[in-house]
Amino acid sequence: MKSFVLCSLRMLLIAIVVFVNVASISVAADRPNVIVVMADDLGIGDISPTNPNCKIKTPYLQKMANEGITLHDAHTPSSVCTPTRYGLLTGRYNWRSRLARGVLSGTSEHLIPADRPTLGHLMQSAGYHTAMIGKWHLGWDWHKQDGKIDFTKAVKNGPDINGFDQYYGHCGSLDMPPYVWVDTGRITALPDREEGVTKKEDRYGWYRKGPIGSDFHINDVLPHLFGKSITYISERAEKAKSGKPFF
Repeated sequence: MKSFVLCSLRMLLIAIVVFVNVASISVAADRPNVIVVMADDLGIGDISPTNPNCKIKTPYLQKMANEGITLHDAHTPSSVCTPTRYGLLTGRYNWRSRLARGVLSGTSEHLIPADRPTLGHLMQSAGYHTAMIGKWHLGWDWHKQDGKIDFTKAVKNGPDINGFDQYYGHCGSLDMPPYVWVDTGRITALPDREEGVTKKEDRYGWYRKGPIGSDFHINDVLPHLFGKSITYISERAEKAKSGKPFF
């Protein structure tokens, strides 16, 4: 879960460090580039900074922990996806929204209103270019006709109303249809099939049956998002050096 061990906000845990020399794209010390990684289902025993005996070695995260700050005592009133994200972005108690329990679905409407201050808004006001890449799980507004999603229409009220200049991601969890990528309101590829795996078929890899875009491949989601993140960082590097840092 999100008992997630973080280095300081200036540079949080991410495997992208393996590929990107962050020092080469750094800006002035008073406005460093900031990368925040929300890692679902990562426990305190899963990485070496908090568990030297963990089964998977994490030398890059260990290096970041050694050079930064590791927090060992953290608590949450809800350890699941939507409320965790809501609390991180708004700084509010996570049930102070219309959601009283559980999580949103892949077709839920946006949860955070445009006028609610967020971490994204804060960083924009400080002169940062902001982006969200990955799993959003805070809802956005699909164009629906008679209760069915029209995938030819733009998505509204996504991360762009919550302080992000651009975004690329999936609306819910990876077991929640529809399985399509949305790039700042634009659906990148129309669904061309329905796909799903039952719990009986795969106890740990099941996902609900639903429409899936022609460019959406379940097994490739994580490396695909790594690639998108690395591309974003690379594209923003020169502008960051020129005084427009990124978040």
